[in-house]
Amino acid sequence: MSQKVPITARGAEKLRAELEELKKVARPRVIAAIAEARAHGDLKENAEYHAAREQQSFIEGRIAEINGKLSHAQIIDVTQLGNTGKVVFGATVILADEETGDEITYQIVGEDEADIKEGMISITSPIARALIGKEEGDIAEVQAPGGIKSYEIIEVKYL
Repeated sequence: MSQKVPITARGAEKLRAELEELKKVARPRVIAAIAEARAHGDLKENAEYHAAREQQSFIEGRIAEINGKLSHAQIIDVTQLGNTGKVVFGATVILADEETGDEITYQIVGEDEADIKEGMISITSPIARALIGKEEGDIAEVQAPGGIKSYEIIEVKYL
């Protein structure tokens, strides 16, 4: 049995949209480009043909990859979970750095969705692991490269 990989409902929707785009737009476009390049004759020295075939290979690979991810996905819609105030997968957490008082906001997401610039951290990251199961008012200690950092959990939101 293969293990299910957690993904937020928004993350699954983004993957489905990309899959739709690849199947309905990119794939037909590259097939047309291959047909046009074939019409130009000798394929051995036809750069357009080889570029189009390479792009087709990339598109088909990405389609297979997304289908695989979606088939192994455990889609978690955090808005359907009833807010217990606990930090769970998909929750958005507002933290205060105990040392500086700076506030930061993170959403805990699946590995494929993680994007630190967007404030989305992977469930497997040290900070997410330190936060899971804690509640508002708790202190989470995270082993950082420069030593242990402490964060107070200011608010937990299920958006």
